[in-house]
Amino acid sequence: MHAQVGELKVDETGLALRGVLIRHLVMPGLLDDTREIVQWIADNLSRDTYVNVTDQYYPAHKAETEPRFAEINRGITDNEFCSALELARHAGLWRFDTRWRNVIPHGAPVWLPRVQTLASTA
Repeated sequence: MHAQVGELKVDETGLALRGVLIRHLVMPGLLDDTREIVQWIADNLSRDTYVNVTDQYYPAHKAETEPRFAEINRGITDNEFCSALELARHAGLWRFDTRWRNVIPHGAPVWLPRVQTLASTA
């Protein structure tokens, strides 16, 4: 797909026009896999590939009930999410989705806690 359409192109409002967007679901305890995946993207596609690193994993079905899946019977930690972004940056990737978390695209810190709203502080 990347060979056909290339890096993600967006208009002035951020609407995707054409190109590849990769979503990577960070799994609990599997940051070595994340390292390999982001390095492969950087080496084999492009360091300009738009990557949406996600923390949306939640255990369900067999992960909750079978002992052999005990390692993934939890969500990822904030530290794991931060580490995943650092691994992607270390691989040379730089285009990240910054809409849902306070991810700073270039330089440290990689991740900041979610901003509290007035409703959450009341």
